Amino acid sequence: MGGSESGEPRKRFASIYFPDGVPMPLAEDPAYTDWSWFPHGDGKDFTFTKCLEPLAPLRQDLTILSGMSHPTVRAVHGHSNADQFLTGGLTGGTGDYKNSISLDQEFASHVGDETRYSSLVMSTDGGTGTPRGAHTLSFDRNGRAIPAQHRPKKIYDSLFVTQNGDAAKRLALSQSALDELLEDARALRKILPPEDREGLDEYLEAVRATELKVEKSKRWMDIPLPTVDTDHLNLEVTPEDPRNYVQTMFELMYLAFRTDSTRTATYQFGRENGIGHSDHLARAVGFPLSHQLSHDTKNPGGWKNFGIYCAFLAEEFGRFAAKLKSTPEPGGEGNMLDNTLLLFGSASSAFHLSRNYPLILAGAKNMGFRHGQFLNYVGKDAFGGSWNGGREPWQQEFTREDKPLADLYLTMLRRLGVDAKSFAGSTRVISEV
Repeated sequence: MGGSESGEPRKRFASIYFPDGVPMPLAEDPAYTDWSWFPHGDGKDFTFTKCLEPLAPLRQDLTILSGMSHPTVRAVHGHSNADQFLTGGLTGGTGDYKNSISLDQEFASHVGDETRYSSLVMSTDGGTGTPRGAHTLSFDRNGRAIPAQHRPKKIYDSLFVTQNGDAAKRLALSQSALDELLEDARALRKILPPEDREGLDEYLEAVRATELKVEKSKRWMDIPLPTVDTDHLNLEVTPEDPRNYVQTMFELMYLAFRTDSTRTATYQFGRENGIGHSDHLARAVGFPLSHQLSHDTKNPGGWKNFGIYCAFLAEEFGRFAAKLKSTPEPGGEGNMLDNTLLLFGSASSAFHLSRNYPLILAGAKNMGFRHGQFLNYVGKDAFGGSWNGGREPWQQEFTREDKPLADLYLTMLRRLGVDAKSFAGSTRVISEV
């Protein structure tokens, strides 16, 4: 397929999340020069440290941001925050849990009908995880977690393997079953007391969403699946081979974009709190566990070790962005990166601190983004240092507040072509990007 149905160039969005925060040694620490994640300087005049040095070739294609976070969770332990990274939802640290639609799904609802799949949702651990322990970045309009795929072969098959001759029959059976479910549920609703109807209404919405997917599958059934070359990939790779696994997940995202199978994707490197297969990704650079690196910064060489792992993540993100940049836009002009907005970041910075998210925007120059800059909204007041016991950084009192991250998200949505009046409570945009 060519461009969008409107004749405009395709616009794509991907978000990549990493857990456990980033190295933030204090300025007086000898490790500060090399291993502070955030660059030194600001604006156009900044210097990468070794944490982000792998991204130096992409300097003019990216913007680094500091001093932004979601107001709803600033007083929450960093282990609980991946759930709201793309939503800004009031997920809280304990008690009742309620999330909202994620940024990727808001964009997917705008552009998803133009592609075979409305979005691609991936993570290293797969599934949904638990409330405040998400294995997915993506949440639907009712705040329900969308399961992430984590097996490369299964992701590849779902995108590119030809459907068999029974597909039409299965879709017909699915439609019939959904019709029966809806009929039964609507009859039940008439006799339920009002206090029980909310749960049933949510169920009906889920059934309706499935019904829409079935209808969409019917429309695409007679359109041949794209053919791609995967001879260079080991689709059976697992996180036990971490570097190749991560590269394969990025390659699948790249292929999905290049074939216009979808224009929306998320990939969660790992869940918070060092749980799951993802905690072993640090083996790629010689360390047994990823999460432990954030705890061991008080030890000799601790900042460097944590920084080496962060540099690995940046390197693989950079490899993905560079491949998009080196690929001509299919059916259009320029390269794919200039029409693809990438968000790379985490929902905590210093040890378990739910503020000053480390964030990088890359690509999308054709959407008006100005890059080659470090937007340092913190100035020189960034919290940092190792944790040596006692009150953790997230429990401290703060004299300044971050900028609402939703301001950036609303800006991104509008540049992506979504006529959004607000997102996650924000009605303001950021002109500096």
